[in-house]
Amino acid sequence: MGLINWLDPHVDRYILTTADEHKVVEVHKHWAVMVWPAVRVAAGVVIFVSAFAFQGSIYWILVFLGLVLGMQALWRILEEYRDRFVITNQRVFRVHGVLATARASVPLLRILDITVNKPVIGRWLNYGHFVFESAAQVQGLNKITFVKDIDQREDVVRMVMSGDMPQQISASAEDDGT
Repeated sequence: MGLINWLDPHVDRYILTTADEHKVVEVHKHWAVMVWPAVRVAAGVVIFVSAFAFQGSIYWILVFLGLVLGMQALWRILEEYRDRFVITNQRVFRVHGVLATARASVPLLRILDITVNKPVIGRWLNYGHFVFESAAQVQGLNKITFVKDIDQREDVVRMVMSGDMPQQISASAEDDGT
């Protein structure tokens, strides 16, 4: 639990409690976003382990290739794990990044349009992508990808925008991304 807690982006610190803001829902990426990096990690392990069947330069090439492929894929998994989308009673914001953390937020009053894109596989696996449009047009929070339970999340955003405040949907500890 210590490593997972250390890797968590701790979005609660970005809630403006002095302005009476509170978190309604924190959304992890859908598990489908981790499938391709997990396949690459497995391929990297297979390449790395198979290197021990060879000698000389082929051994070193396979060891290097396996390590690079596996480490890059692990980095990608960590990037996706730390990417969070948060809906509060005053704004929506996104926190992402591994070594350096980036944040982007849009006040709910500035959101003009919400578009939901659900690809075919997203309909089967229950995820989709948000596209937010505001008066600024170019912003740091215009597209949020691989949002699980996209229809429920859209309902929450629309309810909060209309003033029908729901109770907190799920705490980050309860929301495991599945």
